[in-house]
Amino acid sequence: MTATEKLDELRSILRSMGSVALAYSGGTDSGLLLKVAKEELGDKVVAFTAVSASFPSYEREKARELAASIGAEMVELPTDEISLEEYARNDAKRCYHCKRLILQTIWSQSHARGLSMVVDGNNADDAKTSRPGLLAAKEMGTRSPLAEADLTKSEVRELARSFGLDNWDKPSSACLASRVPYGTRITGELLERIERAEDAVRTIGVTQLRVRAHDDIARIEVLPEEFAMLISDADGLVRELKELGFKYVALDLEGFRSGSLDD
Repeated sequence: MTATEKLDELRSILRSMGSVALAYSGGTDSGLLLKVAKEELGDKVVAFTAVSASFPSYEREKARELAASIGAEMVELPTDEISLEEYARNDAKRCYHCKRLILQTIWSQSHARGLSMVVDGNNADDAKTSRPGLLAAKEMGTRSPLAEADLTKSEVRELARSFGLDNWDKPSSACLASRVPYGTRITGELLERIERAEDAVRTIGVTQLRVRAHDDIARIEVLPEEFAMLISDADGLVRELKELGFKYVALDLEGFRSGSLDD
C-alpha cells in the first residue's frame, strides 16, 4: 500500500477506538498520531506526557508547542522512575520498567477520563526490533496504530511533512538515562548534569547530539560533518562541561550513533 492508503487505514483504526489516551513525547511519530487522532476523534483524544528527570525540558517545551499547534489537549503527568529500584539500578531491563510505570499512569488517567484505549507512537519499523519498552506496552494492552497501519518511519516523516508539522524531520530522541552505561546507577543529579551538558553543546548548532556520561568522562556524539563546529568552540565547551563536574571531555570519532551504549 502507498503511504496515503496506509493513512486511510490509520484513520479507520482510530475511529474504531472511539476515544484514545496517547502516550505523547512530541516526536515525529507521536506528533503525527496526535494530528490524525485529533482530526478523527476531536476532543476524544488527549495527549499524556510523562514528566520526570529523564525527559529533557527542551523536549518537553517542543512537545507543548506541537500539541498547541494541533489544537490538542496535552496533560503533563509527573512520574518518578528513579524511585523504582528496578529502574535506578540501570540494567538491561531499565526501559521495560520505565515504560511500564508510564503506561500504568496513563491507563489510570484514561479510565478516569473515560477514554477507551491507550495508544503509543511506535511505527512499523519499531515493531520489527527487540525493545524492552515494546514488551511492556504489549503486556499493558497498549496499541500502536501507526504499526497496525504498517506505516514505516520514512512514511511517517513523509505524512508529517504533508500535514505541515514542523517536527517532520526531527531527529529521533531518547530519555536522558540512555546516556548512562548499564550498571551505573541512575540519579537525578546525574541526569541533570547530562541535560545541562547537552544544552551547552546544542547552543553550538549541531543537529544530532548525545553526551554519554562515563563516570567523570563526557563522551560527545555528533554527526561527523559537524565535528568542526565543536572543535572550533572546544575551549569554551570544555570549560562549561568541566564546570558541571566532568574531568575529561571527549569527542567520539565514530560520530552520532543511536543506542551506542547497547554495543
